[in-house]
Amino acid sequence: MIEFRDIELQDKEIIDKFLINNPYRASESCFSNLYGWAHKYKTKYAVWRDFLLVKFTSDRGGCSYLTPFGKGNLVSAIEILVEECGCPVKFEMSGVTEAMREEIESAMPRRFEYIRQRSVYDYIYTSEKLINLSGKKLQSKRNHINRFTAQHSDYKYISITEYPGETVRCKEMLQKWYDINRESSDESLDLDFKSTSLYLDHFEALELRGGAIEVDGEIIAFSLGAKLNEDTFIVHVEKAFAEIQGAYPIINQQFVKNEASEFTYINREEDMGYPSLRKAKMSYRPDILLEKFIVKEKVRK
Repeated sequence: MIEFRDIELQDKEIIDKFLINNPYRASESCFSNLYGWAHKYKTKYAVWRDFLLVKFTSDRGGCSYLTPFGKGNLVSAIEILVEECGCPVKFEMSGVTEAMREEIESAMPRRFEYIRQRSVYDYIYTSEKLINLSGKKLQSKRNHINRFTAQHSDYKYISITEYPGETVRCKEMLQKWYDINRESSDESLDLDFKSTSLYLDHFEALELRGGAIEVDGEIIAFSLGAKLNEDTFIVHVEKAFAEIQGAYPIINQQFVKNEASEFTYINREEDMGYPSLRKAKMSYRPDILLEKFIVKEKVRK
């Protein structure tokens, strides 16, 4: 049996060796994402031969795995996961992109069924689009930013990447944001609050980049993210006071412009099945809607 262990901050170097140059652009293939949400998914990992194996456990006790990352015999790596699961009927892999699906199917033809999981599709945009917001379809975004800058002409962009001490003020803003929203939200807000707090507490160790918008001496929005691979940057966090018109569009634009403009693509992660979040992310017209599948053993008749 494989011995899985909890993901700890000191494991970043080990896990990054498998993930940092992966070609998939999927949000799950990133150490900071795995670490930041381990409290929800009870995420564990193991290194087996030349593969990184990642396991999630649900509240109901069921387990799920990522596609093995590494070079070598993919069939053997998947078979060891099926064995570890202990029950082929219950075995599944999640967050499987089309490119991963093709690799699995090529290695193990007709063994699995692939079920699309719309709630975890990643929204990926070109950095040029998010910075310039060109064209008629993004006119409303430009209008929101123009109104914000007209009302707050003295606003200031702060690079948390350059001044990581600003995470202290971001934590203060996060607490206010949480207090405003918690009565009208569900358990997911608590989980999000914990993840964002982890990112702020370990900002430098996680090698994150960050940016904030300041108005009248107060931070009213901030965003955090990390390098996903050579051409893609991933945005983990975007927080703003919604009552301040244009706060979300301005931090979205300025963060990419100042912290991630050298990347071709920006992955803004999934919508988790929330209609309001889906509407917001679709409104920016994603250049790639990265499909993902759950992979299960076919029922043998």
